[in-house]
Amino acid sequence: MPTIQFQLNGAAMAVETDPDQTLLDVLRGRLGVTGPHFGCGAGECGACYVMVGDRAMASCDMPMWSVADKDVVTVEGLGTAEQPHPLQRAFVSEQAMQCGYCVSGILISAAALLKRNPSPTETEVRAALDRNLCRCGSHNRMVRAVLRAAAETATS
Repeated sequence: MPTIQFQLNGAAMAVETDPDQTLLDVLRGRLGVTGPHFGCGAGECGACYVMVGDRAMASCDMPMWSVADKDVVTVEGLGTAEQPHPLQRAFVSEQAMQCGYCVSGILISAAALLKRNPSPTETEVRAALDRNLCRCGSHNRMVRAVLRAAAETATS
């Protein structure tokens, strides 16, 4: 089996795997990274999103060969308990989560947006989060949290 090399949350990884195995399977099953969740398995719900470069992408249908030599960030790579990412702080402050199943993917979508556009409008935030499904109905609070994080980042 070939070895796929990539960066995961800033650390160099070399994983011996079938190149067609999904990134989600490798993250959860082999590397113990549990932030990305299995949702639909078809790249439609956003629960498994990771950031590749500056884009949120579905890891459930992303073959390992496609991340070779790329930077991959999961929700675990955004911040720590001691130093949470501004988005993580804002989501807590705005109470922008309920069950939590979708939140890691939504945080990744928001982080990718802020990486590309540090001062998005509400419309741009809504568009960036549109591909993430949340059944708890927390979207309005999530949008407020992303705007709050953007404002905090702009003033720091």
